[in-house]
Amino acid sequence: MSTASDAHFWDRTSRKYATAAIADQVGYERTLDRTRAQLGPDDRVLELGCGTGTTALRLAGDVQSYFATDISAGMIAIAEEKRAAAPVPALAFRTMTAEALMPEAGPFNAVLGFNYLHLVRDLPGTLRRIHVLLAPEGLFISKTPCVGDMNPLIHLVLLPAMRAIGKAPYAGVFRVAELSQHICAAGFDILAIENHATKGNDNRPYIVARKR
Repeated sequence: MSTASDAHFWDRTSRKYATAAIADQVGYERTLDRTRAQLGPDDRVLELGCGTGTTALRLAGDVQSYFATDISAGMIAIAEEKRAAAPVPALAFRTMTAEALMPEAGPFNAVLGFNYLHLVRDLPGTLRRIHVLLAPEGLFISKTPCVGDMNPLIHLVLLPAMRAIGKAPYAGVFRVAELSQHICAAGFDILAIENHATKGNDNRPYIVARKR
């Protein structure tokens, strides 16, 4: 498997993904509110792994500029349809990965990655790229599943079986502690680790980190 196969998976499932309901709407709203409080009206924001643009459309009106990217052209096409129906002048979508973004695209005051880090194939490398793209003392805000803290059957049996039949993309396995170590090693100071879930056993920590 490769990033190309990852993009193909998300292209193929983009329409189904777009119609799926948010599992924990209250927790999602808490994440939006917490993120919005970290952003200022003069900020330039980059969102990685934006999917069909739901979060971007909710946050972009509060900042100077909002650049939302995703590996999947199918996802971005749906995001553009949403933007056409409800235009936000500060918002732009692009099919792109963090690794393809040149430093001159920044600096950004904040980089956001929601349900994103477990899907990248080179976690340390991606975090270093995010560090480069941020302005001094810029914020990296993430919320992503830590599969290593879930039932071992998920990553030992279920995920491999689903990937084998094309029903799941690549997913990295790490614990919250390991993710925190990777973020710090990439040149960040962690300011907050929070759980925004309001139901179920949600192993997706909301992390706010500042570039050193």
